[in-house]
Amino acid sequence: MATKGLRILFGLMILSFVIAGLWNKVPIIKQTAHAVLDPSFGALLQWNVTLGMILITLIINLMVTIVNHFTMDKATMREIKKEQELLKEEMKKFKDNPEKLMELQKKQFAFFPKTLEVTMRPAIYTFIPLILLIRWFSDFFTQYPVEIFGFLSWFWAYLIMSIIFSSILRKLFKLP
Repeated sequence: MATKGLRILFGLMILSFVIAGLWNKVPIIKQTAHAVLDPSFGALLQWNVTLGMILITLIINLMVTIVNHFTMDKATMREIKKEQELLKEEMKKFKDNPEKLMELQKKQFAFFPKTLEVTMRPAIYTFIPLILLIRWFSDFFTQYPVEIFGFLSWFWAYLIMSIIFSSILRKLFKLP
């Protein structure tokens, strides 16, 4: 089952890289993204780049969080996290016993496929739109080079604000 999740993730990554690579070679991809995003997100950024970026990042993270909320198996994810915490506690007890620690680390590594399986479903719905959005941001800020908050590039501003908004929204939506 976990192999299926890895295949899907790998396939999505390849497809995303293909789409990103075809951005300038297949005009319909770029034109469609610009037709949708220029009048909406582009208008916000031209109105006020800092406030626009804050609002856009909040909207994107809200949409991703909503997708996660409705597509992730939260009960299974909570169970996995609980088991990982118990394993972590046990590992602390055996930090002086390398053999037992190695055994526990193997158990901990076994959680990776399960976690991937649970988190894969939301990624299926959000991965490609986010790649298209990043390509659009790149085009927009190449055409209108500005700094967010007076010193950050669009990428760093988006990344920092995404981390902040994602943390807040995950708590609000009680996501594991």
